[in-house]
Formats: sequence, structure tokens, C-alpha cells
Amino acid sequence: MNKDIQAILDKYQRDSSFLVSILQDIQGLYNYLPKDVLKEIAKELDIPLSTIFSVATFYKAFSLTPRGKHLIQICLGTACHVRGATNILEKVKRKLDIQPGETTDDGMFTLQTVNCLGACALGPIMVVDDEYHGQMTQSKVDTIIDNIVKEDRS
Repeated sequence: MNKDIQAILDKYQRDSSFLVSILQDIQGLYNYLPKDVLKEIAKELDIPLSTIFSVATFYKAFSLTPRGKHLIQICLGTACHVRGATNILEKVKRKLDIQPGETTDDGMFTLQTVNCLGACALGPIMVVDDEYHGQMTQSKVDTIIDNIVKEDRS
């Protein structure tokens, strides 16, 4: 077993009541939850693999497929929707040439839609790597994504 996985399990004393925290740390390590790692976790915690998959699929924060280096979330909740969130989503889709749930071919970006981000007053809102960008416009989408690409190249 990988020493990083061992360290995560040791951090939580191999206690299955910390499963969500363990999965968060695993996802932080790999940027998703690899199935082979989940099998190891099930064995080490002595819990059914189905239990782990139930938790991993219940919470939207977890991903069973590889995600891009940068996660972009567009809120489509009512407040954001009436303020033009669908236009922001369309702009991101065109700019990155992906659909929600997909990752760019270069592995840089994954696009997700969410029902609410709890920041309705800032709508429409886009979250990139846990950074909230409120009152989004299509030109702001270009600036934010272009800046991320520039930063990653340097």
C-alpha cells in the first residue's frame, strides 16, 4: 500500500467513522477517488466496498473519475439563473470546449453545474478551485480562465 494512503489511514486511526474525512484526504491526494485505492481502504477499515461507494456517490464533492487540475462550478440556482447564469455556463462551455461533467483534453479544467452555492446575492456566481467569483460576466470568464492558464504556464 502506498505510504501516503497509509499516512491518511494512520491520521484517522483506521477508524471507519472518519470515512468522509479519509475520502476527502484521498481526493486531495489524487484529485479524485481511484477505485483501486477505495478497495484498499475498504480492506484496511474492514467495511464493505459498497459502503464506501455509497458515501462517495452521495456527496457531490467526491469524484470517482479523474478531474482536471482546476474545478469550475457554475451555479444554476434560481437567483443565479435569473441573473444570467446560463449565459456564463455557455461561455465556459464554448471557451473550454467541454460540457458539464467533462474535463478538458489537457486535464486542466473540469466543469460542473451546481444547484446552489449559498451566495445568492453575488449571482451569477462561478467558483474556481474554491474561489468565489460573483456577478459574473462573459468577459470575466475569459479573464479568469486566461489568468489561470498563464499562471500554470509560468
